Amino acid sequence: MNLIYNSEQYSVVEFGIDHGQEALRSGGYEIMDKSGKREIFIGGALAETFREKVKVLIASEPSIEEIDEFLGKYDAMMSNRVVYH
Repeated sequence: MNLIYNSEQYSVVEFGIDHGQEALRSGGYEIMDKSGKREIFIGGALAETFREKVKVLIASEPSIEEIDEFLGKYDAMMSNRVVYH
């Protein structure tokens, strides 16, 4: 588990590939919308697509606003409420 992005609006945690667990066969990402207190875990083919899109985005040397805008495209898929323990 590795925190790969953290802004006032979003944080993204990367989970490494684990061939022993189906959900992490391609690795995975947890994207959290801090203000909405929602999150999503993506794995499998969606994680691979996310990884490729992030590589393209990073190559353009984006601003924080541009990264947050990119992550905002996943807001509609976020249905899990963040619960603090």
